[in-house]
Amino acid sequence: MDIRDAIRKMEAEVGRISPVQKFLLGTDGSVTQILESITGKTVVIKTLVQEIVPADRTAADHLSIAEGDPVNFRVVEIKTEENGEVLIYAVSHTPVNRLSPEFKDDLMKADIPIGKIIRQHHIEARREILNARVLPASEEAGRVFAICKHEPLLSRQYQIIHSGKPLIFIEEQFPYNRFLDTRRIVVSTPSRVHVSLIDMHGGSGRVDGGIGITLDEPGVLLEAELSPVLSVTGCDPVMQERIREVAADVLQKLALGGSIAITVRKHYPAHVGLGCGSQLSLAVAKAVAELHDRHLTTFELARLTGRGGTSGIGTAAFDQGGFIIDGGHRFGAGGEKTDFRPSSASRGVSPPPVIARHEFPEDWKVLLAIPSVPAGASGGHEADIFRTRCPVPLDNVRALSHEVLMRMLPGIAGHDLDLFGSAINNVQGLGFKKVELSIQPPTVTGLLPVLREAGAAGAGMSSFGPTVYAIGDTGMKSLERAARSFMDESLGGTTIITAARNSGAAVRIV
Repeated sequence: MDIRDAIRKMEAEVGRISPVQKFLLGTDGSVTQILESITGKTVVIKTLVQEIVPADRTAADHLSIAEGDPVNFRVVEIKTEENGEVLIYAVSHTPVNRLSPEFKDDLMKADIPIGKIIRQHHIEARREILNARVLPASEEAGRVFAICKHEPLLSRQYQIIHSGKPLIFIEEQFPYNRFLDTRRIVVSTPSRVHVSLIDMHGGSGRVDGGIGITLDEPGVLLEAELSPVLSVTGCDPVMQERIREVAADVLQKLALGGSIAITVRKHYPAHVGLGCGSQLSLAVAKAVAELHDRHLTTFELARLTGRGGTSGIGTAAFDQGGFIIDGGHRFGAGGEKTDFRPSSASRGVSPPPVIARHEFPEDWKVLLAIPSVPAGASGGHEADIFRTRCPVPLDNVRALSHEVLMRMLPGIAGHDLDLFGSAINNVQGLGFKKVELSIQPPTVTGLLPVLREAGAAGAGMSSFGPTVYAIGDTGMKSLERAARSFMDESLGGTTIITAARNSGAAVRIV
């Protein structure tokens, strides 16, 4: 293959690849020796897997052997001896029948680099690169490299040829955000289910108050680096413009010189009830601030970007994750708020205090069903709903508060799924959540009884929808099938089975 052409294609997909990264992708020399030259550190091998297995079809094709022939399957980490940083993850297949007994013996010994074995046995060999490509990091790769899931990995496959035949087939991977020649910030955020606002009556002297669950998926993943001009890539024009506005506003408010380039690696739709706006704004602000060595708290970032003026769930999800309840804002004369407004119309209002936070049980799962209907209320339409439908009846607020205090919180604290789920169900008919559901089409509201009848412990609509969520510990695939079947009868939709996230956004400087 032409490695130069492959790298050009990779750059079109992932962005600029540094000279060191190009060298690692294209070299035909000993990778271990090259890494020692690059890092100036002693590099060692840690063998994770070493066993004789039947060759699968891919390995057989690349080694010119029959499928099922015995191969030595080896998985190793190439890492620095000093601090154990994993530089490259490598998987190799070697046909056992082509090895001398001495070579096989050395190969089966753990933690010896393949290049060193080849040199010790005076084997004349060459490396032939088969391909180079970009892959998203799996959860396992995230653990190996201490990076975020879905961050791009650079991967290459090659053969070591001896006597005209492939002796070894190897795949090597390393993170795109390693071996760089620029400083970069990586931010990975969660999403959130917004269960309900608590008090949209205001008679107690406080208003708002939110209940939420932080989600592992979907999420936002972006990278940022200093740049002469502000640029945004990796998303649609509408989201690009939104990110540019946030970045420019933060740069101006913090009086920072220069600008930044932002690449969005992963995102999810806005206005579907999962808090994309807050997570994007906070992620961009965090990246801008960190690139300029301004280490701001999440509260400060929220104030800077105008988030948390009604519900504090998005801000708290970014900060700490888990199951969250916030305490709302002072209301009335002399208070932070004097009327009913959504967060988008509440700039200048501080994020509310978190008054309860619990770890969400790891064995409870969350199904998201997102019908293909117009996006939930936002902007002027959302503001009109708050203005015309509030205050809600006080008895509704009291009933909802009782559900939260005496059922939902004990359900979480006591790991009682049935109690928690029934509280979620009951909240759907109370307070402002009842208002939010009243303006939804049947394709949204109809999902709730469908999911409950399919076995969900609890089901509700997140924020203004259209996302509907269901909570359970088993049978999530059955719930997913029921949701898909219902949505397919109209305009269709998408589903995600995810879990809660008991931590906030992840931020790395690379």
